[in-house]
Amino acid sequence: MSTEVKKFGTLKDGRDISLYILKNENGTEASFTDLGAAWVSMMVKDREGNFADVVFGYDDPEIYFNNPNSCGETIGRCANRTSNAKFTLDGKEYELGKNQNGLHNRHSGPEKWCKVRFTGEVEETKLGSRVSFHYIFPDGYQGFPGNLDFTVSYTLAEDDSLTIEYNAVADKKTIINPTNHAYFNLRGHNAGDISGHLVWINADYYTPTDAESIPTGELADVVGTPMDFTLQKPIGQDIDADFEQLKLVGGYDHNWCINRWDGTLRLAAKAKDPESGRKLKVYTTLPGVQFYTGNGLKDDAPKGKGGADYSRRTGFCFEGQYWPDAVNKGEDWPKPVFEAGEPYHHYIVYKFVTRMDETDEDEDESLTADQAKENEA
Repeated sequence: MSTEVKKFGTLKDGRDISLYILKNENGTEASFTDLGAAWVSMMVKDREGNFADVVFGYDDPEIYFNNPNSCGETIGRCANRTSNAKFTLDGKEYELGKNQNGLHNRHSGPEKWCKVRFTGEVEETKLGSRVSFHYIFPDGYQGFPGNLDFTVSYTLAEDDSLTIEYNAVADKKTIINPTNHAYFNLRGHNAGDISGHLVWINADYYTPTDAESIPTGELADVVGTPMDFTLQKPIGQDIDADFEQLKLVGGYDHNWCINRWDGTLRLAAKAKDPESGRKLKVYTTLPGVQFYTGNGLKDDAPKGKGGADYSRRTGFCFEGQYWPDAVNKGEDWPKPVFEAGEPYHHYIVYKFVTRMDETDEDEDESLTADQAKENEA
């Protein structure tokens, strides 16, 4: 295991930005930047032992400062959509920035965390090499109440899993619901179309949305619909089906409700690239996972690492989260609401596996938090 910190570049405003690199004994390597606490790269082997970078990212930190597609970005204070860009806590209404069709809030609005330079620190833990990014967000930033003391840690283990640990606490009752917006292509970040990737999601229900991607408030059964990933299937199999939910957003961009969620670290989703043999397993302690197939990626977007084109449906996301707009929905929706002094503490784990055969077991496996807690030792 090893860590390295080097200069990533200098922003137009004069701030120097760093790149933090973690590497394990398998040669697997992950890198992150203190600008937005973003995930920049992930080098993993295929079945032939060849490495490829499977995470979208940029060579220039100035692009991360705006990050139009939120590549690898730490999203906060509240991931996904908030209807009408407002919510009410204890009778007081809070207004957020409107960056979704001029009406709603997406990923906390225009004042994104990608513009923030976090304080980074590297260390070795029992689980593996770790980098932690810390920042205190002031009361009222983005419209949210309370000073928020926030830390996100990335740990690369010897089993090629990357654990993302979130710790936060505020001094007022508030919303806390961060996530990571990494795009994956298991053939390589610059490999193009992802329709051949096989996906499985541990969810019998999802949250349908209206035409503006705001959840309707219902939970819909996936059985008999293109939203059913309880049996592994290619992303492209049903993505263009004549199904209203897919037509509204041009593909998959929905929250799935993780089966038997109880706050422990559970397997939420899997993806597999038959061509390379690379496989990704996603675990989280959170109740939902947003599966997004890059429907909104544009050909005229900034070039990725090495000049890569990140165009429509060339990458997919698995974002662990509280269900979108939960604060404005019924009491049966788990709420990302935390009292003053109440700690927020959750995990998302991305485990990379290379199969030498075509077996695909452990569809129902789950983990306890004990594995992730080794981070804290």
